[in-house]
Amino acid sequence: MHLGRPHVIGCWEVDGALVDPGPQSSMDTLLEALGEERPRAILLTHIHLDHAAATGALVRRWPELEVYVHERGAPHLVDPSKLLASAERLYGDAMEYLWGEIVPVPEANVKPLAGGEEVLGMRVAYTPGHASHHVCYFHEDSGVAFVGDVAAVRIPPSELIVPPTPPPDIDIETWTESIAIVESWRPERLALPHFGQVDEPIAHLEKVRERLREESDAARDLAEEDYEARHRKLVAESVGAETAEELIQCVPPQYQWRGLDRYWRKREEREAAA
Repeated sequence: MHLGRPHVIGCWEVDGALVDPGPQSSMDTLLEALGEERPRAILLTHIHLDHAAATGALVRRWPELEVYVHERGAPHLVDPSKLLASAERLYGDAMEYLWGEIVPVPEANVKPLAGGEEVLGMRVAYTPGHASHHVCYFHEDSGVAFVGDVAAVRIPPSELIVPPTPPPDIDIETWTESIAIVESWRPERLALPHFGQVDEPIAHLEKVRERLREESDAARDLAEEDYEARHRKLVAESVGAETAEELIQCVPPQYQWRGLDRYWRKREEREAAA
């Protein structure tokens, strides 16, 4: 129920642990679903505010709550000042409205991950490309992979897949390698934060690869305003009106172009230096 819409951001619960609790602006919905249950832990795929902004407020509510996050993201939970400065460049005055209160997490609660661990019965893999600090979790007993944004956005009943590409960390080649890591698990299902369960994971991940190539090429070839118009047209033609509103809220087109444009500029700089 982010900003009143039901299929924009989801939190998964597995064996009492919360995977990506979402923004503090939606925390009341999460607490209502939990009832009197205290979470076992928080597992973050990455620290982007739509996935992790409620983390500090939840730890404030339950001071013993442990938070698992990639080691590159861990310092920004403890001191979110740089994260907030970066986010404010994107969201401006809408920051609090969108994401709510951002509360620092005490360092003692943070459990840094590198990838390759097993945490609370789940395998952890380092999966950058969308974010330099992204991890995925595989719950082998159920065959479910909790994939954050590696497996992109798909809001049922639409089948349109949109890879979220906000700045500053987008790297298409690395993202493609991370998709292969998830595929190697041979999961039975994917758990998407945006939104819901995918029952044909391998076909879905192959389509994510294809859509990444399409979107990165479009951003390379089009000016920002033309890319945004193309994005809105694609959404309008592919989904119903209600789903289109949820999808645009989830992946605002202006941020999509900026992340991909930065990727192409960085790639050109690397190639020129070589």
